[in-house]
Amino acid sequence: MKISERKNGEVVVFELAGELDFHTSPELREKMQVVSQKPGHRIIVNLKKVSYIDSSGLATFVEALQKAKRAGGKLVLTELAVSVKSVFEIAKLDKVFVLAASETEALSVTAA
Repeated sequence: MKISERKNGEVVVFELAGELDFHTSPELREKMQVVSQKPGHRIIVNLKKVSYIDSSGLATFVEALQKAKRAGGKLVLTELAVSVKSVFEIAKLDKVFVLAASETEALSVTAA
């Protein structure tokens, strides 16, 4: 798993590539925790290059979403590959998370 981080204004954008699983999700969790310590934080996670996600990857996002809500922040997932999006749909998490088709759409959602 490759995790890159950049800022787009006040929004932190994580771009992931590879597989998000039991072995790689702790690194993402740690990076997101650092960002989520700021009240009102806004995070976009671009999943365009993620080919696989397991339950520990999903748990990482659930935890990050809970922290965002408690801190008045926002978490938006964008550009999910079909295989990754189907995992969210099977787990019914597509109804819980904001899933944006593009990073531009995700930025507009985080600004609202």
